[in-house]
Amino acid sequence: MTAAHSDRHREIRALFEEYIEMYASRDDRLTTHFSENFSGYTGSGSFLVTSREEWVKITRQDFAQVTGRIRIEMLDLALQDISDDVVASTAFFHIHLPTENEMLSSEVARLVLIFRREGADWKIVHSGISIPYHPAQDGEVYPLKSLQEKNSALTALVEERTRALHRSEALYRQLTEDTQDVLWKADADLRITYISPADERLRGYKADEIIGRHVFEMFNDDGIALVTSLMQQRAAAEKSGPPLGFMTFEAEHRCKDGRWIWGEVQSNPDRDAHGKIVGYHGITREVTQRKCLEEQVRQLAFHDPLTRLANRRLLLDRLAQNIASTQRTRHYSALAFLDLDKFKTLNDAHGHGAGDLLLLEVANRLKSCVREVDTVARFGGDEFVVLLGDLSADRDEAITQASAIAEKIRTRLATPYALNIAPGEPSGTALEHRCSASIGMVVFNGCEASEENVLDWADSAMYRAKEDGRNLVRFHGASQSWLS
Repeated sequence: MTAAHSDRHREIRALFEEYIEMYASRDDRLTTHFSENFSGYTGSGSFLVTSREEWVKITRQDFAQVTGRIRIEMLDLALQDISDDVVASTAFFHIHLPTENEMLSSEVARLVLIFRREGADWKIVHSGISIPYHPAQDGEVYPLKSLQEKNSALTALVEERTRALHRSEALYRQLTEDTQDVLWKADADLRITYISPADERLRGYKADEIIGRHVFEMFNDDGIALVTSLMQQRAAAEKSGPPLGFMTFEAEHRCKDGRWIWGEVQSNPDRDAHGKIVGYHGITREVTQRKCLEEQVRQLAFHDPLTRLANRRLLLDRLAQNIASTQRTRHYSALAFLDLDKFKTLNDAHGHGAGDLLLLEVANRLKSCVREVDTVARFGGDEFVVLLGDLSADRDEAITQASAIAEKIRTRLATPYALNIAPGEPSGTALEHRCSASIGMVVFNGCEASEENVLDWADSAMYRAKEDGRNLVRFHGASQSWLS
């Protein structure tokens, strides 16, 4: 690990540890760390909170319900550096409340925090906590009333069944039916021999609809391929090594109503006295919300937050793929570098809000000028990049194709803009703004250019367009004898 990478992870850990300490000590200053663009899932709720004010209210409700310090028993912490401005931390821990009831502390909680740099500070833009307990009652964040009631019921049940503890099968059934996770068993041929009632609550199938069926019937093709591969890997590893224990994987599961949900599966083989696998047992926990969060993180990492266009990181990745593809196909591609002319004057005259409205409209116009297979990216500020793939294998014809699209973009961006800088006011109050773009373009294939060459050539051509009077398209001419 490099020194810079190590320093980065220490910074992420410090952000997470500061959050945990404030939460554990019930410090109201924690609410100042939430971004204005916050979203989150509460541990006792099944809905997404999209309002910072609502999350602050929930946090203070939490602090009011449990006023004493909470002890967090950390089990595992994973840190992920998503991009320069987005970091993530995933933690597993036990929560010890300052109450006599310790039932909650036996559960494993999962917390995902997404931090984003906003100006000079880091803010929390997403929080997702998962704890496998029953939902809280009205007015609660932690389900203390439910846990107390459940504890009393279990105490009475133990007293009632003390004389019949030898009936382990009945006790086992009772415990498995009371969990939200799905417990299951399968034979050596992967046919289900037992499944807990939680599966009916989760996927809608009754047990008698599942018993005897092959586990592959609950997965899609990707899930079947994954399980098959894991079983082959286990068999290969055990030929030269000791028996393996639990394996964990994630796959989409089929629901009776046609939906698909994500499940995290922990599977362990059952063996006979000779070590031969005679079946499997395991636990499945729904992780659909976490998978949705991962998609949100991907959006934060690879898309511009204002325009939702691809950002620099995603554009570079697609450019690399494009160059590799053109090396095989010999077809040409084109890349256009665009800079808005006199964009600063709009910001200076009407503020950054007006500038943001213009950038959004430019993004929409650019997308309308290209195909779905092409990439439109915001490189930063008022700079945009358009990557056109799968042009002709003939250079002159590819140049003609790229020129037509570039001219279409130039004309479209030069059309006057109506910017509604006063939302809620009549449409007649919209600001009319005239703007154009200087466009530098290069036509290339992977046999002639690297990623760095392509970007440098397009950037140089864009500056030539500005020098020649703006609102123009100029092609790179250093290694190609043609200009627009």
